[in-house]
Amino acid sequence: MTVVGEAANGEQAVAMFRQHRPHVTLMDLRMPTMDGVEAIRAIRSEFPDAGIIVLTTYQGDEDIHRALKAGAQSYLLKGMADVELLAAITNVHAGRRYLPQTVRESLANRPPNSELSGRELQILGLIVKGLSNRQIGETLEIAEATVKWHVNIIFSRLNVSHRTQAAVTALSRGLVEM
Repeated sequence: MTVVGEAANGEQAVAMFRQHRPHVTLMDLRMPTMDGVEAIRAIRSEFPDAGIIVLTTYQGDEDIHRALKAGAQSYLLKGMADVELLAAITNVHAGRRYLPQTVRESLANRPPNSELSGRELQILGLIVKGLSNRQIGETLEIAEATVKWHVNIIFSRLNVSHRTQAAVTALSRGLVEM
């Protein structure tokens, strides 16, 4: 194996992929300028057969789901055994998907019908920041009653009963970032 490049952010990762066209790319999720999921989408839209492995510290089921939906063929956590990385590289290079047991379990435990709309994710992000329904309504220029309606849907989809639980769940699953 030969390392052909290293990027500091998602935009550089896309540019370096175009330049070097590696057989397998290791991609982090949290990067400045363009995050890993956006970079994966950009690469896969231009190069549909690109072999991409996510290598990250984030193990929330939503992070995994978004990365795989964007086109990653493998999702590894930093600190996993070297044998996992080698197995992922070998499988992705051969055109196969590779998901370690812990990642498969996270996906299997993902609550059904828990996907949030773009607006619900916006509101959830503002809940995590500590904003009240009134403040969220002012920020998003929507009625407070509309915010309450969305908050109830969010609680239902996350299977929580109050804002603190929603915030903790959102952060642990990778639905929002602080």
